[in-house]
Amino acid sequence: MIFDKLKKFDIVFDSPEVDCPPVYSSGDVVSGRVVLELSGESRVDSLKLHAEGFAKVHWTESRSAGSSTAYTQNYGDEVEYLNRREVLLQADNGEVTVLPAGKHEFPFSFQLPEETLVTSFEGKHGSIRYWVKVKLHRPWATVRKIKKEFTVIEPIDINTPALLAPQAGTKDKMARAWYRSFGQVSVTAKIDRKGYTPGEVIPVFAEFDNSTSRSVVPKAFIIQTQTFIARGTMKQKRSVVATLCGDIVGAKRRETWHGRAIKIPPVGPSILQCRIIKVEYMLKVCVDVPGTSKLCLELPLVIGTIPLHPFGSRTSSVSSQYSVNLEWLRMAIPEQPEPPPDYSSVVTEEEAEQRHNAVASQQAEDLSGILERPLMAFVQEFRFRPPPMYSEIDPNPQPINMRPRCMTC
Repeated sequence: MIFDKLKKFDIVFDSPEVDCPPVYSSGDVVSGRVVLELSGESRVDSLKLHAEGFAKVHWTESRSAGSSTAYTQNYGDEVEYLNRREVLLQADNGEVTVLPAGKHEFPFSFQLPEETLVTSFEGKHGSIRYWVKVKLHRPWATVRKIKKEFTVIEPIDINTPALLAPQAGTKDKMARAWYRSFGQVSVTAKIDRKGYTPGEVIPVFAEFDNSTSRSVVPKAFIIQTQTFIARGTMKQKRSVVATLCGDIVGAKRRETWHGRAIKIPPVGPSILQCRIIKVEYMLKVCVDVPGTSKLCLELPLVIGTIPLHPFGSRTSSVSSQYSVNLEWLRMAIPEQPEPPPDYSSVVTEEEAEQRHNAVASQQAEDLSGILERPLMAFVQEFRFRPPPMYSEIDPNPQPINMRPRCMTC
């Protein structure tokens, strides 16, 4: 039987680098070969390939139908991105093909759809996967199957006007505990652009004005939000991926960050084009006031795949001051940073409850505008004007009789 004669059954993708799996994007050609190694002569009906790509979400929630009745509600949805079939071996007349002993390779090649695909992703309640499945059909034998996944990364170029725009905002809050007021705390923060790539450092410019009678602690976090959508319902998972802790700001004092550095870890890019899975990022600048809830300012981020060009963008001059000498940034970032805190330690119970109520109120609404919420941060556009033309002739000469006279004359 072929069970005894089949020594190897594998899928090998063509890759420009040895021992490095290839990465594809929309419109690319996926090529490779199916390898069969037989210890003896074998009879084969057909060898068929099926390439697929899906985004899938699934989760369950417990529901109560009364004081003593409970049931589980399932939520799920999927989106198909790739469905391609190809026959690698099959006789035209339907007869059996006899393969001699030895190694046999069957090449395959197909093009991914030109339409924008979605980056591969693995999350708690869903995934985006692409794979190639091969079936080996033999007479009087069980179908032998093999499956191998491949990675798709859709490029996100941060060298676009929308992602090069500076992000800024301000927020204040009265610090209260019970009936007593301790004063006002305000935070103003700005970053030079919206788009970054993993490994980059974000210089955070911020000012913390502490008018209270207590000391406060400024912090900054990079937060990833995974959103899963099915049947008009959302399920979200938030996690802190990077942390920056500032110095204590005493009572009636003010603290300024002149480009404090927070480094983006090796995280996946933003996913914004999928109907059922979103991956979004934000920079959250917070002030921790003892005895009361946090004051937090959120600035949106987009994690891309194509880094900032050294020249050719209007913000290159702004970012160049951080690329000339990065020694002070490296000193501020340890080689092995501590793991970031849990999301629950960053968000207060009051804020978490508000977010939960906001999500619950949106479940019955149309989800087409999930990513069209207005940004809370005020974005300030910087316009660089050229310097005035140099001239040795004074364009505004004063009359002789109006010029000041020398006191010694």
